[in-house]
Amino acid sequence: MKEKVVVIYSGGMDSFTVLHKAIEEGKDVYPLTFNYGQRHSKEIEYAANVCKSLNVPHKVVDISAINQLMAGNSLTDDIDIPEGHYEEESMKSTMVPNRNMVLLSMAIAYAVSLDARAVYYGAHSGDHAIYPDCRPEFVEKMNDVSQIANYDPVDIVSPYIKVDKIGILTDGIRMGLDYGQTWTCYNGREHACGQCGSCQERLEAFEKNGIQDPLSYE
Repeated sequence: MKEKVVVIYSGGMDSFTVLHKAIEEGKDVYPLTFNYGQRHSKEIEYAANVCKSLNVPHKVVDISAINQLMAGNSLTDDIDIPEGHYEEESMKSTMVPNRNMVLLSMAIAYAVSLDARAVYYGAHSGDHAIYPDCRPEFVEKMNDVSQIANYDPVDIVSPYIKVDKIGILTDGIRMGLDYGQTWTCYNGREHACGQCGSCQERLEAFEKNGIQDPLSYE
């Protein structure tokens, strides 16, 4: 019998790759998507389409009321999305307070209810400069807590914690993945903006891998 795992799946290219990584490893995947009150639902729509095509059980949970407690950032509040590279100081406005701790806690609870052994999520080294909740020390401490928080321990697995977006894309290309099935842009318009930090990091990854991004840009 395949080992069950929960995959925190936003619909972006990192979690898309993590989802397929878990499938490649032979896991029985249970993708979990959160609506936490982010500016748009486009990523969620992309996630739903992928899960439907893979015929895997997809759960979308609306926790949007929580954004009342996660104010002061440009992803859930009325603050302009900054433009520029992720490592720039301005990108700190995209830090949603305590987001990954909250989402991981709920994913762990879901894993326990499924009798799943692990929760996968897409933290990677390109996020370390700006996001404390994507750094190795955070993942290690959360994993420590997850081992003792319930009767049954749940592992937190971040396959790309020491890999940047360029390397994630390289692995996805190896798996033959179609990144036209992902949405990365912080803006939810018809076409990706190409200017926000998320778009710039994505475009850089495609450039470094020597291939064309299948998404259309403004």
